[in-house]
Amino acid sequence: MTTSEPTGPTDPTATTATPADLPGTVPDWEKRFRAPRVSLPEWAEDAPARSLFVSNATGTYELYAWDRETGRQRQVTDRPNGTTDGTLSPDGEQVWWFSDTDGDEFGVWMRQPFHGGADEPAVPGLAPSYSAGLAIGRDGTVVVGRSTDEDGSTLHLVRPGAAEAVEIYRHRESAGVGDLSYDGTLLAVEHTEHGDAMHAAVRVVRPDGAPVAELDDTEGGTKELGLSVLGFAPVAGDTRLLLAHQRRGRWEPLLWDTATGEQRDLAIDLPGDVSAEWYPDGSGLLVAHGFEARGELWRYDIATGSLEKVDTPPGTVSSATPRPDGTVEYLWSSAAVPPAVRSTAGGVVLEAPGTRAPDSVPVEDVWVEGPGGRIHALVQRPAGATGPLPTVFEVHGGPTWHDSDAFAAGPAAWVDHGYAVVRVNYRGSTGYGREWTDALKHRIGLIELEDIAAVREWAVASGLADPDRLVLSGGSWGGYLTLLGLGTQPEVWAVGLAAVPVADYVTAYHDEMEALKALDRTLMGGSPEEVPERFEASSPLTYVDAVRAPVYISAGVNDPRCPIRQIDNYVERLAARGAVHEVYRYDAGHGSLVVEERIKQVRLELEFAARHLER
Repeated sequence: MTTSEPTGPTDPTATTATPADLPGTVPDWEKRFRAPRVSLPEWAEDAPARSLFVSNATGTYELYAWDRETGRQRQVTDRPNGTTDGTLSPDGEQVWWFSDTDGDEFGVWMRQPFHGGADEPAVPGLAPSYSAGLAIGRDGTVVVGRSTDEDGSTLHLVRPGAAEAVEIYRHRESAGVGDLSYDGTLLAVEHTEHGDAMHAAVRVVRPDGAPVAELDDTEGGTKELGLSVLGFAPVAGDTRLLLAHQRRGRWEPLLWDTATGEQRDLAIDLPGDVSAEWYPDGSGLLVAHGFEARGELWRYDIATGSLEKVDTPPGTVSSATPRPDGTVEYLWSSAAVPPAVRSTAGGVVLEAPGTRAPDSVPVEDVWVEGPGGRIHALVQRPAGATGPLPTVFEVHGGPTWHDSDAFAAGPAAWVDHGYAVVRVNYRGSTGYGREWTDALKHRIGLIELEDIAAVREWAVASGLADPDRLVLSGGSWGGYLTLLGLGTQPEVWAVGLAAVPVADYVTAYHDEMEALKALDRTLMGGSPEEVPERFEASSPLTYVDAVRAPVYISAGVNDPRCPIRQIDNYVERLAARGAVHEVYRYDAGHGSLVVEERIKQVRLELEFAARHLER
């Protein structure tokens, strides 16, 4: 639909108070979800006063344009299921946004003038697909990455004024757009032509697809080292490409001159994973450092190699960007304190209107010895509570992700209801080195559950958790682990709550988006036809008849990642033997961007757990 005249408020600063907004009328856990939020604003490279951000100010997450010179903020998109994938053209004249259907992630790029106007297809002639990246050049050249079941990965070049896009890359394995150089003469492509979807190589090509340089740390797929594109130098004529590498067992930045082949290993001496992005003048790098579930920022001077800390509060910096004036804007929060967009110049840069989210409780760090090494877990409990408490093991998705000391309304809701919450950064999680992340292969699901079991034993032995009131819960990969855990560890869990899960791995493989099929082949060592025993061992459907705990499942009917058919297969097996279960299906994809829908889902989970734990 056209967003020039949206049906909702067009200015996130213009809101109307409702009874649900008034103090004392709704519980704190709902207020945390309803409290307006904003993302870190992206700014146009050649028009830094023009920014784009995401906000839930209308109750649905949508894109907003912000003119910093005038102060005007304008809602760009207005769709029933929300919009979060967008970017600005370098000149700031156009807002590009990805238009899918009801959250299915399959669609086309649209664009709209920055100050408002009709939407139009950004790249006429390209059929809908899953997105595999986008790069917009200063001269108007555009490279669009696409992924489909039929074609695999393709990249398409669109010149200004051209009638159609030209295909410049195609491969069956996963690939995507990395970045365009400042002058648009070079394109970086991340690809996995070697067949390992977890560890990409990087190829630099001319706009016509002609190869210029290649960097592949996988050595033919025998060495599990990956690369990631962080961006070309923001200076005309500069052929240096900033990459992230894993050569020392963690993510670190590397400067690669794509013209000469010279590689400069920055060897930044910080523990944990290190990422970086260019300062706008190319003189330095803003270093994002993640270690033991916290995040902080540093400035690296390229000429001298010196490292200077950027002052941020304790907690997690989830995203950050350097501005042309040398200041840094960043999105910060902690488990106890709601997020805010701050600046090193001082104060809050962008604040959503309305009531601030209520604080929650801080996290406690726990380290537990496990079968694959020390496991880091984050624990929250109601203020003043000692235990043993009903305890929710909230399992993160990914699996290449990790829980951190950041504000999260879901865990806070359980704490408000008297539960302890334990979040485990199991093997497979990021932030603890390459070996920890890559440990899943060929025994996926079972490995993560071994780590969760070790932390569960600690929680019970320490007196925190009531062994008769343990809840296993999670979404996406966490939902998959929930269903697998209920079947492989049936005697220990009292309730299971699985959101958008993998439930029948073979059917999920055949129905999911192509990029995830490639990832599954990497994790399993082949397809279901090639390694059927591995898919069987790691599929929740294999163990469904062993499940004893009441099971609650929520699923988006348009989900391309954990499709609905394989969930229906699992539910039919539960129903056939009369197992206690409830299923909630909603009209969206892999989760919902509508605030009230998300509150409804959490409320249903809270009520289901309370009802069955009271028995």
